[in-house]
Amino acid sequence: MIKLENANLSFGSTHALHNCELTIDKGEQIALIGPSGSGKSSLLRVLATEYRLDTGDYWLDSRSMRSLSSKCLKNQRCDIAYIPQDLALVPNLKVSQNVMLGQIGSTHLLGSIKDTLIPSTTKLNLVRDILQEVGIPEKLFHRTDSLSGGQQQRVAIARALYQEASLILADEPVSAVDPSRAHALLDCLTQMATKHTLTLICSLHNLEYAKTFFPRLVGMREGKVVFDGKSSDFTDKDFSALYQLDNG
Repeated sequence: MIKLENANLSFGSTHALHNCELTIDKGEQIALIGPSGSGKSSLLRVLATEYRLDTGDYWLDSRSMRSLSSKCLKNQRCDIAYIPQDLALVPNLKVSQNVMLGQIGSTHLLGSIKDTLIPSTTKLNLVRDILQEVGIPEKLFHRTDSLSGGQQQRVAIARALYQEASLILADEPVSAVDPSRAHALLDCLTQMATKHTLTLICSLHNLEYAKTFFPRLVGMREGKVVFDGKSSDFTDKDFSALYQLDNG
C-alpha cells in the first residue's frame, strides 16, 4: 500500500506538493490528472524516491521512505519501475539490452555489464517472452533508436516487467504518439498491470484517455489532491474546478 501523509515538497519559493494526502492499495490502477504545473510529475518522482519530501511522510508497504537509509532506499527502488517522459532508454543499444537494464539496480555492476553484453540463453528467452507480451518480439535484436516512438514505449514497459517491480509509475507515457497508438499503448500498459497484479500510477494530460483506461482518477491542482474518486463520478463541475484558469 502507498500512503502520503501531509506531504510537502518545495523548490525555492515554488510549492510542488502542498499538504498532499493520498492512499493507494496494492494492485490499483490510477490516472493522475490536472493542469500543467499541478504537481503530477513531482508526485511521481516522490513515489519513485527520486525526490525526498521536505515534511510529511511517504509510506510504501508499511515502510517510511523518509526514514530509510541510503542502502535500504536503493534496495526499495528495485521494486519501483519509473518510466519518465523521455523513457530513459539507451538509443544505441539493442532492445534486448535496454530491457535487461531493468535489473541493473538489483545486481552488482560487473554482473549487469556482463548480462547486457553477453546475455545467457535463459535471459534472452525471458526478454523475448516479455517482448511477446508487449507485442514486439521481432524487435529483440534491433537497435532501440531504429524503433518508432510507440515501439520504444513498449520497450520501456518491457524493461519495467523485466525488473519485476510491483509498482509502475509512468509520466505522460503517450504524449509523443498519435491517438491510435496512444490507445494501444495504454491498453498494453493496463493489461500488463492487471495480468501481473501490479500497482500502476500514470500521469495523463488527456482526460478522455484517463477516464477510458483507469477506474480511479486523482486530480491535482497547485500541489494538492482536489479530486479522488471513480472515473465515472468525475463530472463537468469537477472538470471546471480542476482546470479553471486563474483570473488575471
